[in-house]
Amino acid sequence: MHNFVLKYLFNGKPRSHDLEIKEARLAEHEAARHLLELHYGDAENGLIMPSADATPEQILEQAELVGITQIEVVGPTR
Repeated sequence: MHNFVLKYLFNGKPRSHDLEIKEARLAEHEAARHLLELHYGDAENGLIMPSADATPEQILEQAELVGITQIEVVGPTR
C-alpha cells in the first residue's frame, strides 16, 4: 500500500487528507475524485459526482465547481 497526502483548498480554506491506495502513483484528477467522494460521496444528490467515464478535465472542473481547488498530491510517503 502507498500513502499520499492530498493538500487542497475546500471553499478557500486549506485542508489536507491522508490517503492509502494500492497504486504507486496518483494523478491530480484521481485525487480530485477521491476528494469529491470524501466531501460529497454520501450526498443525496448523485449529480455532484462525475460519471465513471468522465475525462480528467471534467473531474477537475466538477471539483472546482463545488469548491475543491489547488489540489497537490504529496507522496507516496512512508
